[in-house]
Amino acid sequence: MAETDSLLAPYTPPFAFDVVARYLALRAFGGAETVSGGRYVRSVRLGAVTGWLCVEPAPGRDALRVSFPAALAAQRAEILARVNRLFDLEADPAVIERHLGADPLLGPRVAAAPGLRVLGAFETFDLVVRAVLGQQVSVKGATTLATRLVALAGTPLATPFAGVTHLAPAAATLAALPVAALAGIGLPQKRAATLVALGAAVAAGRVALDGGDAAAISAALQALPGIGPWTAQYVVMRALRDPDAFPAGDLGLQKALHPGRRVSERELERQAEAWRPWRAYAAMHLWHSLG
Repeated sequence: MAETDSLLAPYTPPFAFDVVARYLALRAFGGAETVSGGRYVRSVRLGAVTGWLCVEPAPGRDALRVSFPAALAAQRAEILARVNRLFDLEADPAVIERHLGADPLLGPRVAAAPGLRVLGAFETFDLVVRAVLGQQVSVKGATTLATRLVALAGTPLATPFAGVTHLAPAAATLAALPVAALAGIGLPQKRAATLVALGAAVAAGRVALDGGDAAAISAALQALPGIGPWTAQYVVMRALRDPDAFPAGDLGLQKALHPGRRVSERELERQAEAWRPWRAYAAMHLWHSLG
Protein backbone atom coordinates (compact mmCIF):
# COMPACT_ATOMS: atom_id res chain seq x y z
CA MET A 1 0.00 0.00 0.00
CA ALA A 2 1.25 3.50 -0.81
CA GLU A 3 2.08 5.89 2.02
CA THR A 4 -1.02 6.97 3.96
CA ASP A 5 -2.05 9.77 6.28
CA SER A 6 -4.87 9.95 8.83
CA LEU A 7 -6.81 12.27 11.08
CA LEU A 8 -9.33 12.01 13.90
CA ALA A 9 -12.87 13.37 13.50
CA PRO A 10 -14.32 13.83 17.01
CA TYR A 11 -18.00 13.61 17.95
CA THR A 12 -20.25 13.96 20.98
CA PRO A 13 -21.32 10.48 22.13
CA PRO A 14 -23.31 8.37 21.78
CA PHE A 15 -22.73 7.57 18.13
CA ALA A 16 -24.45 4.57 16.54
CA PHE A 17 -21.69 3.84 14.01
CA ASP A 18 -22.87 0.29 13.32
CA VAL A 19 -26.37 1.53 12.53
CA VAL A 20 -25.28 4.36 10.24
CA ALA A 21 -22.78 2.05 8.52
CA ARG A 22 -25.58 -0.37 7.68
CA TYR A 23 -27.63 2.53 6.32
CA LEU A 24 -24.74 3.53 4.06
CA ALA A 25 -24.10 -0.07 3.03
CA LEU A 26 -27.66 -0.47 1.79
CA ARG A 27 -27.33 2.68 -0.32
CA ALA A 28 -23.75 2.38 -1.58
CA PHE A 29 -22.55 3.17 -5.09
CA GLY A 30 -21.06 -0.27 -5.71
CA GLY A 31 -17.57 0.14 -7.11
CA ALA A 32 -17.21 3.68 -5.76
CA GLU A 33 -17.92 2.98 -2.08
CA THR A 34 -18.28 0.02 0.21
CA VAL A 35 -18.96 -0.81 3.86
CA SER A 36 -17.43 -3.94 5.34
CA GLY A 37 -15.55 -5.05 8.43
CA GLY A 38 -16.77 -2.07 10.44
CA ARG A 39 -15.37 0.54 8.09
CA TYR A 40 -16.65 2.79 5.32
CA VAL A 41 -14.45 3.20 2.24
CA ARG A 42 -15.01 5.38 -0.81
CA SER A 43 -13.20 6.91 -3.75
CA VAL A 44 -12.79 10.68 -3.71
CA ARG A 45 -12.13 13.47 -6.15
CA LEU A 46 -10.95 16.72 -4.54
CA GLY A 47 -10.13 19.25 -7.20
CA ALA A 48 -7.54 17.72 -9.48
CA VAL A 49 -6.50 15.10 -6.92
CA THR A 50 -8.13 11.69 -6.67
CA GLY A 51 -7.81 8.93 -4.13
CA TRP A 52 -9.76 7.12 -1.44
CA LEU A 53 -10.63 7.41 2.21
CA CYS A 54 -11.40 4.86 4.91
CA VAL A 55 -13.52 5.77 7.95
CA GLU A 56 -13.78 3.62 11.08
CA PRO A 57 -14.22 4.10 14.83
CA ALA A 58 -11.05 5.11 16.67
CA PRO A 59 -10.57 2.62 19.55
CA GLY A 60 -10.87 4.25 22.94
CA ARG A 61 -11.76 7.66 21.49
CA ASP A 62 -15.00 9.54 20.85
CA ALA A 63 -13.85 10.00 17.29
CA LEU A 64 -13.69 8.40 13.88
CA ARG A 65 -10.31 7.63 12.32
CA VAL A 66 -10.09 8.76 8.71
CA SER A 67 -7.27 7.31 6.61
CA PHE A 68 -6.34 8.42 3.09
CA PRO A 69 -3.35 8.44 0.70
CA ALA A 70 -0.56 10.85 1.55
CA ALA A 71 -1.24 12.51 -1.82
CA LEU A 72 -4.42 13.94 -0.26
CA ALA A 73 -2.64 15.39 2.79
CA ALA A 74 -3.01 18.95 1.50
CA GLN A 75 -6.79 18.44 1.57
CA ARG A 76 -6.94 17.42 5.25
CA ALA A 77 -9.22 20.33 6.23
CA GLU A 78 -11.58 19.61 3.34
CA ILE A 79 -11.65 15.90 4.15
CA LEU A 80 -12.46 16.59 7.80
CA ALA A 81 -15.26 19.00 6.86
CA ARG A 82 -16.80 16.49 4.46
CA VAL A 83 -16.55 13.58 6.91
CA ASN A 84 -18.20 15.77 9.55
CA ARG A 85 -20.99 16.46 7.09
CA LEU A 86 -21.35 12.85 5.97
CA PHE A 87 -21.56 11.41 9.49
CA ASP A 88 -23.28 14.39 11.17
CA LEU A 89 -20.48 14.59 13.73
CA GLU A 90 -21.40 18.03 15.04
CA ALA A 91 -24.79 16.89 16.36
CA ASP A 92 -25.53 16.81 20.09
CA PRO A 93 -27.53 13.58 20.54
CA ALA A 94 -28.63 14.40 24.09
CA VAL A 95 -30.49 17.53 23.02
CA ILE A 96 -32.14 15.85 20.04
CA GLU A 97 -33.07 12.64 21.83
CA ARG A 98 -34.45 14.45 24.86
CA HIS A 99 -37.00 16.10 22.59
CA LEU A 100 -37.85 13.17 20.32
CA GLY A 101 -37.72 10.63 23.12
CA ALA A 102 -40.63 12.32 24.87
CA ASP A 103 -42.94 11.54 21.95
CA PRO A 104 -45.02 8.40 22.62
CA LEU A 105 -44.63 7.17 19.03
CA LEU A 106 -40.94 7.91 18.63
CA GLY A 107 -39.72 7.38 22.19
CA PRO A 108 -39.21 3.58 21.99
CA ARG A 109 -37.48 3.91 18.61
CA VAL A 110 -35.14 6.61 19.88
CA ALA A 111 -34.28 4.49 22.90
CA ALA A 112 -33.52 1.53 20.61
CA ALA A 113 -30.95 3.46 18.54
CA PRO A 114 -29.18 6.06 20.69
CA GLY A 115 -26.77 8.24 18.76
CA LEU A 116 -28.45 7.79 15.38
CA ARG A 117 -27.40 10.58 13.03
CA VAL A 118 -28.82 12.19 9.91
CA LEU A 119 -26.27 11.02 7.39
CA GLY A 120 -25.18 13.64 4.93
CA ALA A 121 -23.07 13.38 1.82
CA PHE A 122 -19.35 13.45 1.12
CA GLU A 123 -20.20 14.53 -2.43
CA THR A 124 -23.56 16.25 -2.84
CA PHE A 125 -23.89 15.43 -6.54
CA ASP A 126 -23.59 11.71 -5.77
CA LEU A 127 -26.45 11.99 -3.29
CA VAL A 128 -28.73 13.76 -5.77
CA VAL A 129 -28.01 11.10 -8.38
CA ARG A 130 -28.73 8.38 -5.81
CA ALA A 131 -32.01 10.10 -4.90
CA VAL A 132 -33.09 10.16 -8.56
CA LEU A 133 -32.21 6.49 -8.92
CA GLY A 134 -34.35 5.79 -5.86
CA GLN A 135 -37.52 7.25 -7.31
CA GLN A 136 -40.33 4.67 -7.33
CA VAL A 137 -38.05 1.69 -6.67
CA SER A 138 -36.91 -0.16 -3.57
CA VAL A 139 -33.69 0.72 -1.74
CA LYS A 140 -32.16 -2.52 -3.02
CA GLY A 141 -33.28 -1.78 -6.57
CA ALA A 142 -31.80 1.71 -6.47
CA THR A 143 -28.48 0.35 -5.18
CA THR A 144 -28.37 -2.12 -8.06
CA LEU A 145 -28.91 0.77 -10.49
CA ALA A 146 -26.22 2.83 -8.76
CA THR A 147 -23.71 -0.01 -9.11
CA ARG A 148 -24.54 -0.36 -12.81
CA LEU A 149 -24.16 3.39 -13.27
CA VAL A 150 -20.67 3.36 -11.76
CA ALA A 151 -19.69 0.48 -14.06
CA LEU A 152 -21.08 2.37 -17.06
CA ALA A 153 -19.83 5.89 -16.42
CA GLY A 154 -17.43 5.86 -13.48
CA THR A 155 -13.71 6.54 -13.87
CA PRO A 156 -11.42 3.57 -13.07
CA LEU A 157 -9.26 4.17 -10.00
CA ALA A 158 -6.60 2.00 -8.39
CA THR A 159 -7.12 1.58 -4.62
CA PRO A 160 -6.04 -1.01 -2.05
CA PHE A 161 -9.69 -1.97 -1.47
CA ALA A 162 -11.33 -4.66 -3.59
CA GLY A 163 -14.77 -3.02 -3.45
CA VAL A 164 -13.61 0.43 -4.55
CA THR A 165 -12.46 0.45 -8.17
CA HIS A 166 -13.97 3.60 -9.67
CA LEU A 167 -14.79 7.22 -9.03
CA ALA A 168 -18.53 7.89 -9.17
CA PRO A 169 -19.62 9.59 -12.42
CA ALA A 170 -19.00 13.33 -12.54
CA ALA A 171 -21.72 15.77 -13.60
CA ALA A 172 -20.09 16.47 -16.99
CA THR A 173 -19.84 12.74 -17.67
CA LEU A 174 -23.56 12.20 -17.10
CA ALA A 175 -24.38 15.26 -19.17
CA ALA A 176 -22.53 13.76 -22.14
CA LEU A 177 -24.16 10.32 -21.97
CA PRO A 178 -26.90 9.39 -24.44
CA VAL A 179 -30.22 8.82 -22.71
CA ALA A 180 -30.38 5.41 -24.35
CA ALA A 181 -27.11 4.37 -22.68
CA LEU A 182 -28.47 5.27 -19.25
CA ALA A 183 -31.73 3.53 -20.00
CA GLY A 184 -29.67 0.45 -20.73
CA ILE A 185 -28.85 -0.03 -17.04
CA GLY A 186 -32.56 -0.51 -16.33
CA LEU A 187 -33.80 3.06 -16.00
CA PRO A 188 -37.05 4.32 -17.52
CA GLN A 189 -36.37 6.74 -20.37
CA LYS A 190 -37.70 9.71 -18.42
CA ARG A 191 -35.50 9.00 -15.40
CA ALA A 192 -32.49 8.56 -17.66
CA ALA A 193 -33.29 11.94 -19.19
CA THR A 194 -33.51 13.42 -15.69
CA LEU A 195 -29.96 12.28 -14.92
CA VAL A 196 -28.65 13.79 -18.16
CA ALA A 197 -30.44 17.09 -17.42
CA LEU A 198 -29.14 17.06 -13.84
CA GLY A 199 -25.58 16.47 -14.99
CA ALA A 200 -25.83 19.25 -17.56
CA ALA A 201 -27.30 21.75 -15.08
CA VAL A 202 -24.64 21.07 -12.44
CA ALA A 203 -21.74 20.99 -14.92
CA ALA A 204 -22.86 24.33 -16.39
CA GLY A 205 -23.30 25.92 -12.97
CA ARG A 206 -27.04 26.45 -13.38
CA VAL A 207 -27.60 24.36 -10.24
CA ALA A 208 -25.03 24.92 -7.48
CA LEU A 209 -25.39 22.14 -4.92
CA ASP A 210 -23.02 23.35 -2.22
CA GLY A 211 -22.85 26.49 -0.14
CA GLY A 212 -26.20 27.94 -1.14
CA ASP A 213 -29.60 28.55 0.39
CA ALA A 214 -31.57 25.35 0.92
CA ALA A 215 -34.80 26.81 -0.46
CA ALA A 216 -33.04 28.10 -3.58
CA ILE A 217 -31.31 24.77 -4.23
CA SER A 218 -34.57 22.90 -3.68
CA ALA A 219 -36.32 25.17 -6.18
CA ALA A 220 -33.50 24.79 -8.72
CA LEU A 221 -33.66 21.01 -8.47
CA GLN A 222 -37.43 20.95 -8.86
CA ALA A 223 -37.13 23.09 -11.98
CA LEU A 224 -35.39 20.13 -13.65
CA PRO A 225 -37.56 17.54 -15.41
CA GLY A 226 -38.33 14.54 -13.24
CA ILE A 227 -37.31 15.99 -9.87
CA GLY A 228 -40.20 16.67 -7.52
CA PRO A 229 -40.70 17.64 -3.88
CA TRP A 230 -39.74 14.23 -2.45
CA THR A 231 -36.34 14.16 -4.15
CA ALA A 232 -35.62 17.81 -3.34
CA GLN A 233 -36.62 17.44 0.31
CA TYR A 234 -34.49 14.31 0.69
CA VAL A 235 -31.49 16.21 -0.67
CA VAL A 236 -32.16 19.17 1.62
CA MET A 237 -32.43 16.82 4.59
CA ARG A 238 -29.18 14.95 3.96
CA ALA A 239 -26.86 17.05 1.82
CA LEU A 240 -27.84 20.53 2.96
CA ARG A 241 -27.97 19.62 6.65
CA ASP A 242 -31.43 20.97 7.46
CA PRO A 243 -32.27 19.24 10.79
CA ASP A 244 -35.97 19.92 10.32
CA ALA A 245 -36.33 18.72 6.72
CA PHE A 246 -38.92 15.98 6.44
CA PRO A 247 -39.84 14.14 3.21
CA ALA A 248 -43.42 13.35 4.23
CA GLY A 249 -44.12 11.94 0.77
CA ASP A 250 -41.76 9.04 1.43
CA LEU A 251 -43.55 5.70 1.33
CA GLY A 252 -41.27 4.17 3.97
CA LEU A 253 -42.01 6.93 6.47
CA GLN A 254 -45.74 6.60 5.82
CA LYS A 255 -45.51 2.86 6.56
CA ALA A 256 -43.20 3.19 9.57
CA LEU A 257 -45.33 5.52 11.67
CA HIS A 258 -47.92 2.84 12.52
CA PRO A 259 -46.65 -0.67 11.67
CA GLY A 260 -49.23 -2.50 9.61
CA ARG A 261 -50.96 0.66 8.43
CA ARG A 262 -49.87 3.27 5.92
CA VAL A 263 -50.78 6.84 6.81
CA SER A 264 -51.38 9.65 4.35
CA GLU A 265 -48.80 12.33 3.65
CA ARG A 266 -51.05 14.88 5.34
CA GLU A 267 -51.45 12.76 8.47
CA LEU A 268 -47.70 12.19 8.65
CA GLU A 269 -47.02 15.91 8.30
CA ARG A 270 -49.51 16.64 11.06
CA GLN A 271 -47.88 14.13 13.41
CA ALA A 272 -44.41 15.42 12.55
CA GLU A 273 -45.23 18.93 13.79
CA ALA A 274 -44.52 17.68 17.33
CA TRP A 275 -41.00 16.67 16.28
CA ARG A 276 -39.84 20.12 15.20
CA PRO A 277 -37.06 21.30 15.00
CA TRP A 278 -35.59 17.78 14.68
CA ARG A 279 -37.86 16.17 12.09
CA ALA A 280 -34.91 14.92 10.00
CA TYR A 281 -33.75 12.86 12.98
CA ALA A 282 -37.28 11.58 13.46
CA ALA A 283 -37.22 10.43 9.84
CA MET A 284 -33.98 8.53 10.41
CA HIS A 285 -35.46 6.75 13.44
CA LEU A 286 -38.59 5.84 11.47
CA TRP A 287 -36.53 4.47 8.57
CA HIS A 288 -34.36 2.53 10.99
CA SER A 289 -37.42 0.99 12.63
CA LEU A 290 -38.31 -0.59 9.28
CA GLY A 291 -35.24 -2.80 9.61
